[in-house]
Amino acid sequence: MLNKESLLAAAEHIQDAEYHVSLTALQFIRDIMIKDRSVSATVLLTKEDEAYKQSLEEAVKEAFRKAGAEEVHLRFRTATEYERTEAAKKLQAEASQTASEAVNILDPQHGVTFIAVASGKGGVGKSTVTVNLAVALARLGKRVGIIDADIYGFSVPDMMGIEERPQMADQRILPVERFGVKVMSMGFFVEDNAPIIWRGPMLGKMLRNFFNEVTWGELDYMLLDLPPGTGDVALDVHQMIPQSEEIIVTTPHATAAFVAARAGAMAVHTNHKILGVVENMAYYECGKCGERDYVFGRGGGAKLAEELHTDLLAQIPLGAPDNHIAEPDYSPSVYKPETPTGQLYMELARAVIAKH
Repeated sequence: MLNKESLLAAAEHIQDAEYHVSLTALQFIRDIMIKDRSVSATVLLTKEDEAYKQSLEEAVKEAFRKAGAEEVHLRFRTATEYERTEAAKKLQAEASQTASEAVNILDPQHGVTFIAVASGKGGVGKSTVTVNLAVALARLGKRVGIIDADIYGFSVPDMMGIEERPQMADQRILPVERFGVKVMSMGFFVEDNAPIIWRGPMLGKMLRNFFNEVTWGELDYMLLDLPPGTGDVALDVHQMIPQSEEIIVTTPHATAAFVAARAGAMAVHTNHKILGVVENMAYYECGKCGERDYVFGRGGGAKLAEELHTDLLAQIPLGAPDNHIAEPDYSPSVYKPETPTGQLYMELARAVIAKH
C-alpha cells in the first residue's frame, strides 16, 4: 500500500552527506503528499553540491518508485541552522539511549549468532564473502554486524565503500552503518593505510575493545572476518566466543582446499560448529556466451566439505560487481541483489538462516 510510512521505509537506506545517518531518521524528507500514484516531497540538504543533490534526487526517486509511486516530484532546500541543531540533538539523544541500554554482546543470553569466516590462506576472497553475506542477511531483514578481525589486512571499509569514521557517544564507539550492516574495523583508526606493527597481545586487546567498547545495539548476526590461517587472532576469537560458528572459504584449487582444511581442523579442535564451506572463484562465466571456464580447477570445495563433514553452502563465480563510482550507494565489492552473483549470496544467506 502506497502511504507515507511505506515511502519513508523505502528511503531508509539513503544517508545524509554530513551526518552519515538516514534521511528518514533525521526527518529530512518532509511534506509528503500522495495523490493517486503521484508523490511529492521536500528533501533537506546539508551539503551545497549539485552533483550530490542530483545523486540524492535519483536515489529518493528510485526508492519511492520501488514503494509504488508512478510519478515523483521533489523539492530541495538547504536545512536551516535550527533544523541542523534539532537533528544533532535527536542523534545525541538516540545515541545516549542506545548506550544506556548497552548489553554485553558476548553474553550468550544476548542471542547473537556469531559466525567467523575463515580461510587457510589469503587471496581466496574471504573478506568479499563476509561482506556480501552480511549485506544479504541484512536484505533479508536481519540485524547484522561485521567485525573486521583481520587487523593486519583490514579491507572491509574499503570493500563496502565506507569513507566516514565511527563517532563517540557517552564514551562508547558507535559503529559505522552501511547497507544496513554495522561495521567496526581497525581501518577506521589508521591514517593513510599505515601498516600495523603489533604483537599478538595487542591484537587481542583491540579485538576485545571491538566487543566491549562499541555500542552494537540489538543484533541477530555478528560476522567476524578472520585473518587467514590459524594464528593469534583466530585463537583469540575461538577463546572469546566459545559459541561462535564458522564458515570456511576456499577456491576450487586442490592446494587451497588442502590448506583451508587446517582452519576447519582448528574449529573442530576448539569445539566450534562448522556451518559449511563456500567455494569462491568456482568458475568464470563468459558475459557474452554464458560458457563457464573453471580457471582454478574443480571439486576443491566439495572435497573440503566432505573432509570436514559439513555442507558446501555456495559456489561463487570469479568476478567483480559492475558498480559505478557515480552511484550514491557505490561500493567496490558489494553485489546488487538483482545480479546473478547477488542472487547466489542471497541463497547463501537463506542457507545460513535455515541452519538456525
